[in-house]
Amino acid sequence: MKIFISLQLLFGLFLFGNCLNFNTHIVTKAEQEMPPYAKWGQIAMKKTKEKYPNADVIDYLHIGREKGQEYSIEKFKLWLQKGSKEFGLFIDIKFNNETEQIIDINFRETSR
Repeated sequence: MKIFISLQLLFGLFLFGNCLNFNTHIVTKAEQEMPPYAKWGQIAMKKTKEKYPNADVIDYLHIGREKGQEYSIEKFKLWLQKGSKEFGLFIDIKFNNETEQIIDINFRETSR
């Protein structure tokens, strides 16, 4: 009987151990994969903090990219809170496709 219980415990630990390794592997892989817009999202957050130093960013959305031949525009929407006021902020980052040098950053507030 003791052998049977011991075998069940060992088998259970074996299964549980494999599950932990599997989940850890998935998290590690997900952390390594950065979306192509991540660089521009960090810039959008930094520039927003410079323009609105007393506001907290409470939500973040990547809208998409408008790709042109010479330049592209990466589009984001942030939701900010400044005191009791909440508002949306559209941010368009225009950059050179070849050099990735920023050409312009446009901010537009919205109530939605």
